[in-house]
Amino acid sequence: MLLGGVGANRFLSSLTFSVSKPSFSFRRFSAMAEEFVKGTVYPNGVAVITLDRPKALNAMNLDMDVKYKSYLDEWELDPRVKCVLVDSSSPRAFCAGMDIKGVVAEIQKDKNTPLVQKVFTAEYSLICKISEYKKPYVSFMDGITMGFGIGLSGHGRYRIITERTVLAMPENGIGLFPDVGFAYIAAQTPGEGSVGAYLGLTGKRISTPSDAIYVGLGTHYVPSGKLGSFKEALLANNFSQDPHQDIKVLLARYESNPESEAQLKLLLPQIISSFGGNKSVTETIEELKKHQSSSDSNVAEWANEALQGLGKGAPFSLFLTKKHFSEVASALGKNDNELSTLSGVMKTEYRIALRSSLRHDFSEGVRAVLVDKDQNPKWKPSRLEEVDPNEVEAVLKPLGPEVGELSV
Repeated sequence: MLLGGVGANRFLSSLTFSVSKPSFSFRRFSAMAEEFVKGTVYPNGVAVITLDRPKALNAMNLDMDVKYKSYLDEWELDPRVKCVLVDSSSPRAFCAGMDIKGVVAEIQKDKNTPLVQKVFTAEYSLICKISEYKKPYVSFMDGITMGFGIGLSGHGRYRIITERTVLAMPENGIGLFPDVGFAYIAAQTPGEGSVGAYLGLTGKRISTPSDAIYVGLGTHYVPSGKLGSFKEALLANNFSQDPHQDIKVLLARYESNPESEAQLKLLLPQIISSFGGNKSVTETIEELKKHQSSSDSNVAEWANEALQGLGKGAPFSLFLTKKHFSEVASALGKNDNELSTLSGVMKTEYRIALRSSLRHDFSEGVRAVLVDKDQNPKWKPSRLEEVDPNEVEAVLKPLGPEVGELSV
């Protein structure tokens, strides 16, 4: 799993968030954004965005977010463009998330820094653009795809998984919360959202195509050895009046069925009993402890792993995540509820993100995991029993006029 087990802390530190020096700027487009986010329109109408920041596992900064969205805005209106493909220059990672260290450095200098609002506005606006994109949007989720990497791919129409794909939402481990609209994806997972809640709360890492497809993060499995051929075929395709159908025909030629059965499907009864919508985090922990003594070794091992994952999260973050995910799951299909739409979820997450990023836990989590790397964060509060529900409610409330809500 991501937050527990041998070498997991090292995995979280090195793979989930960029630890590069701050590279953001307040210029509209920086030279670095041009270098890291490359856009090309091919003669047949395929527009390609290639993330090319391999040393940081394609972690996204503000300039990169803005550049990425500018391509999508331009191509959506360009009649020559038939579809958009997003990939990476490196097989190691699609995108490991937000370039977070620079943001924290700015917050520590000035709690009122405009960078926080700029970054979350850019990220969340981009996610909404992707989810509502009027042309086929294809993501190659090859390699590490975490945090904002899921935001860039998980809301698109065609989500291509390979055997190298590694998916996770580990933000509770740095005192934040699983954002990028993951609660909306989680609400649609099996067990009335229980599987998604389990992934969000524990930071569990998904590393098999069968689990990625089962959860719904991936739509198609294409072995990495065929990915290049699929891309070549896409770039050589003569598109009809129905690009979606053209892409489906090509995918049918290159996709495969996952070789193994989804482990999360086999564990679904235990996941529902532990992470069901009516369970508090404390009740979840109690249920997992019961599963630890299961005669089925797979169940006992799963319960141990889940408890380790929860143990890495900030208590306030766990409480907040559970509440947010439960509310989004219960709103699913109810058109009169703002949380039934991704844009409504993103507006709520914007409120949460602005406030959570200024809490002690966020800077402390980043210090412990990314800066000092002692893996020993001092959370406030330090125990679930000490979390004040009123404080959690306050994080979710509408923003005042001096800040303003997310406009999408």
